[in-house]
Amino acid sequence: MGVLVDSQKEGFGSSWGGLKSLVRRKQVDSAHSKRSGHHQLAKELTVPHLIAIGVGSTIGAGVYILVGTVAREHSGPALAISFLIAGIAAALSAFCYAELASRCPSAGSAYHYSYICVGEGVAWLIGWALILEYTIGGAAVARGISPNLALLFGGEDSLPIFLSRQYIPGLDVVVDPCAAILVFIVTGLLCVGIKESTFAQGIVTTANVCAMIFVIVAGGYLGYNTGWAGYKLPTGYFPFGVDGMLAGSATVFFAYIGFDSVASTAEEVKNPQRDLPLGIATALSICCGLYMLVSIVIVGLVPYYAMDPDTPISSAFASHGMQWAAYIITIGAVTALCSTLMGSLLPQPRILLAMARDGLLPSFFSEVNKSSQVPIKSTLATGLVAATLSFFMDVSQLAGMVSVGTLLAFTMVAISVLILRYVPPDEVPFPSSLQESIDSVTLRYSQRISGKNPETNPETSTFVDSSQPLLGNKNVAVDCLVIEKQEAQAYWTLTEQNRRKIAGWTIMLLCVGAFGLTFAASNVWIPRWFRTFPMY
Repeated sequence: MGVLVDSQKEGFGSSWGGLKSLVRRKQVDSAHSKRSGHHQLAKELTVPHLIAIGVGSTIGAGVYILVGTVAREHSGPALAISFLIAGIAAALSAFCYAELASRCPSAGSAYHYSYICVGEGVAWLIGWALILEYTIGGAAVARGISPNLALLFGGEDSLPIFLSRQYIPGLDVVVDPCAAILVFIVTGLLCVGIKESTFAQGIVTTANVCAMIFVIVAGGYLGYNTGWAGYKLPTGYFPFGVDGMLAGSATVFFAYIGFDSVASTAEEVKNPQRDLPLGIATALSICCGLYMLVSIVIVGLVPYYAMDPDTPISSAFASHGMQWAAYIITIGAVTALCSTLMGSLLPQPRILLAMARDGLLPSFFSEVNKSSQVPIKSTLATGLVAATLSFFMDVSQLAGMVSVGTLLAFTMVAISVLILRYVPPDEVPFPSSLQESIDSVTLRYSQRISGKNPETNPETSTFVDSSQPLLGNKNVAVDCLVIEKQEAQAYWTLTEQNRRKIAGWTIMLLCVGAFGLTFAASNVWIPRWFRTFPMY
């Protein structure tokens, strides 16, 4: 999908050739992607599809548990503010993804951006970090569906024998057939087509959002009738102080991870320059709004210290005599996990496809089915590995590695934005509108040079004075083309001045915020650290 640059300059025959290959970069080459039509993915996605992918990948079942844990240990009644601060921090990362995805619309997400802006070595590392993240994340999500699904049938042992977990003494493992079957079902949906699988994810996501709306409406009605007992506390709105509220923000930040799945589908979006920023921003706004409303309601129904850390929402409704609401909440948790599973398995075949295109993986993974225009081989390989992990392994111990891969990808995306903004304009791809104008100027003047008959194609041909020498016409055309391209680059530079101002202010605010968080954390942890000494 790209053309390697910086690797053809010098020294590839020397001993430094291998080192230079690690820092070589590639540029976006849309013409190359059009030539290799058998590697093209179907452009079927619009803004509603991207919103379904973003919301479905972000809102998981963790929010049904995270509310009670963070409120009890960190935020208290200020849980909604913790979600708001975490949402603002996630929005900064989301804007980085949106800008890079719209300017470099290709499969691969953070791997693709790192290859363009940083180099091949870092891109290889990011690619494998993303593969690890999505594989283990998908297996962990699938492993958590069966316990929640069993609650709908009456308990842990209520599932049929072929779906329930079984202990194998010889291997000393607990297998989960339900998780593996669900992974295969989702893999089959992804192989049918991107539009069909996104439609299915939209249905499941809608059911999850409806369950959360029920919690908001019914909980708001109960809180209005009971007087919001959770907010009438002598400890105030910040029982753990501002430091605790900020610590809660750091914890709930991982509830927003998932919008990067939208960026991985950039190559399949009909109008990426417009639809990708809209889809990412809208999905993140919906998630933040739902998180805040749910936290406001649940914290108001039950005092934070009386919440059940395992089932905070169900226990809050049960304390007001609505035990039947637990079934609706469980349905919401199951649909949230299924939607998150689809969001975890969707990006990985695109990353394998992008790495195979660049020669970092075998070409087997770069093949795209002609009928569905989906990388079926990569999707089947992803589903097979995820199903195997979810069937045999308890991947909860490996789930921390998912967070490491996510933070590494977010960091490289932010760095890539700065690199892409501050390099000279001729080293980065033009926006599509400017590139189209340059291509049209090239076509127009090439036709003028060739002297095509305007009667044959009057719309694209121009008259050429045969009395003038051909060399003079060629010079005029080249001069006009250079002037046109210089004007386009000047326009690009002017628009970048505003971007750089915004980037400067953003970096300054982030530095101030980091200093403030460091100071706040020091006030909390330094006294506790001193208490560990015997002389204290």
